[in-house]
Amino acid sequence: MMNTAHAGHMLERARWAAATYATYDAATVAAIVQAVAEAGYENAQRYADWAVSETGMGVVEHKLRKNRACSRGLVEHYHGEDFVSPRVDTANKVVELPTPAGVVLALTPTTNPVATVYFKTLLSLMTRNAVVIAPHPRAQECSAHAAHTLAAAAVAAGAPDGIVQVVTEPSLPLVEGLMADERTDVIIATGSTGVVRAAYSSGNPALGVGPGNVPVFVDATGDLSAAAGRIVDSKAFDNSLLCTNESVLIADETIADRLERELTHAGACVLDPETTNRLRDYMFPDGHLNTEVVGQSAAWIAERAGFRVTPKTKLLVAPFDLVLPDEPLTHEKLSPVIGMVRVADARRGINAARAVARIAGAGHSAAIHSENPATIMDFAARVPVLRVSVNVGNSTGSAGLDTNLAPSMTIGTGFVGRSSVGENLEPKHLLNWTRIAHNADAAVPMGAFTGLNPWHHHDGPTPPYPAPSNRTAVQVPPVEAVPRAVGQRSSGGNNDQIRAELRRIVVEELSQLIKR
Repeated sequence: MMNTAHAGHMLERARWAAATYATYDAATVAAIVQAVAEAGYENAQRYADWAVSETGMGVVEHKLRKNRACSRGLVEHYHGEDFVSPRVDTANKVVELPTPAGVVLALTPTTNPVATVYFKTLLSLMTRNAVVIAPHPRAQECSAHAAHTLAAAAVAAGAPDGIVQVVTEPSLPLVEGLMADERTDVIIATGSTGVVRAAYSSGNPALGVGPGNVPVFVDATGDLSAAAGRIVDSKAFDNSLLCTNESVLIADETIADRLERELTHAGACVLDPETTNRLRDYMFPDGHLNTEVVGQSAAWIAERAGFRVTPKTKLLVAPFDLVLPDEPLTHEKLSPVIGMVRVADARRGINAARAVARIAGAGHSAAIHSENPATIMDFAARVPVLRVSVNVGNSTGSAGLDTNLAPSMTIGTGFVGRSSVGENLEPKHLLNWTRIAHNADAAVPMGAFTGLNPWHHHDGPTPPYPAPSNRTAVQVPPVEAVPRAVGQRSSGGNNDQIRAELRRIVVEELSQLIKR
């Protein structure tokens, strides 16, 4: 069982690796990132199989797509962007130096385990940060193995050892200690509301996300066949494990019957009132989601709810009357089940979507299938979310896989969702910029900074982790052998300063013995 001392050692090692990696130039970083992305891509199928086998949730082929998107796909998306080199603005006489966060503690979920490990590792490496992965216990084996694979690729490409580490035996006290430890510079929390709140309460900077509960509106102008197919495929994608999957379908009354027929043609089963009640009772037995349905297939859920559908059924559509907080079908389901409500017109459809987001999922995302720009604009302006997918399945749309949003496994919900980030998480969120600002007076010249770079190209051996020295007269325990307890605050400082302080304490103790 991993103890707090071991975890503290990890953070010390990560701090050293981050400090070393922060001196690398753009070309060296790009080579390391490319090598890690390729290692992830080459193992995408293996980890897709492993994640489904270990967690019992999701669809292998869809996890494969996510793993590929969050490895080679991520690097391709950011090709040509530089998060390392200084930026010189001669017009405003400002030079900007990118400053990495340092040690990133990355909490990864059971729903999208390996894809999130890939995603957070590569974002950290792109921005010259070290990363410590803390996986969900239900996905710890596949997540830890994937992290070790990426770590080996990084070191082989020239990164300092310790730049990617993983907690192999996660526990709540251990992760809470890691979150509270001063050696953690920023936490990226992806998981339950409780996990995210714990990250924000840790005392360290945190980037977290709120829960999803996506409303999708189909108005009278929408392409019904295309909308139905997109909604069904989106809900079936990885059995709805992405938090961006649609939760409540809102249909204009004038097209609702036709939409139901198109949903059936696309592979959905529209339930009658009796089966809807059975489903509701099974999925929300005490008013809260029965978590055993998460990531399971529509046929599996139907059977356990007491009715049958064909094995090819992709989605269960459960009609209900009003969008109210005490209606369980208005809440997030994380399964191929969608509530459906009818409205009289576009205005009422927007009101219903607004109500869904206020019940749960504020700040997250919403979708609309419409050909009316005015309705789309009004929808986006009034529904309290920060991303709206138009005429695309929202699972992959708001996650940036089928739109031009940043591809991301961490969806920021902004102020309305009580989050510190309002965008899909990107590399830029793991950087600060040191700004060198010159006198604005045109008579005061600015020097020539173009071409200057304080970072260095590393093409030699990987820097070794500092070894303890036995050459001093007084034997001093190595820093890595006496890590602070996880969660204990320190005043910082480098290894030499710590060793000097230890020597001073030992010398004082010896002098007291001599006096006696």
